[in-house]
Amino acid sequence: MTIEVKSLSYSVGDATMVSWLADDPEQASPKPGVLVLPEWWGVDDYIRRRAEDLAGLGYTALAVDLYGGGEKTDRPDRADEMMNAVLSDMAAGTERLQAACSMLAEQPSVDSSRLAAIGYCFGGAMALHMARIGMGLKAVVSFHGVLDSFSEPQPGQVLAKVLVCHGEEDEYVSDESIEMFHDEMKTAGAQYEFISYPEILHGFTNPEADNYAEQYGLPLAYDESTDIKSWESMKQLFSDVF
Repeated sequence: MTIEVKSLSYSVGDATMVSWLADDPEQASPKPGVLVLPEWWGVDDYIRRRAEDLAGLGYTALAVDLYGGGEKTDRPDRADEMMNAVLSDMAAGTERLQAACSMLAEQPSVDSSRLAAIGYCFGGAMALHMARIGMGLKAVVSFHGVLDSFSEPQPGQVLAKVLVCHGEEDEYVSDESIEMFHDEMKTAGAQYEFISYPEILHGFTNPEADNYAEQYGLPLAYDESTDIKSWESMKQLFSDVF
């Protein structure tokens, strides 16, 4: 197995997005395509590795630049600035998501009728946004993602099957947000699964979470067992929809 990774640059408005495509050319094409939407840090080594992991499973994966210029950081203050710049103009943010989806669908190795998105933290919120607005995805997975809605879906609008993998002790997601999410999905008639892992904090899939927690005093913690279990749940969902 030889995973090939290359950068893909494309324009959205005034910004140049620098995303990263991972694919195993030895596996049969066309194959499903998966968008990988990053934590607020941007497309760092962790997100690129997740794209490579997906390529190893037989998908073509695109680690999506949401900030422009491939910008990334390991400082919470800068990450917060970049994330909030997107959240303050969700029309432009949505355009960036749509452009990434189109870019992935256009790849020769991708079956454009079989697309999905996964996201982590901020990226989880963006993946759920794609489901809420009815983008043409078969599945959406949020790992320790924020659940607040930027666009309330109408009945029948959520076309993707939705999986939320949530740490029960995640301080970034309130009980009220969880309740509102369930109400929203039920009202929309969405097919969704919400898995809550007891005693698990935010960032449970990222091995760097413990370093960030120690360095910056953030309520984060990696949990290997939950990382594995949530990844297996994603794999099962993809097996079902593809």
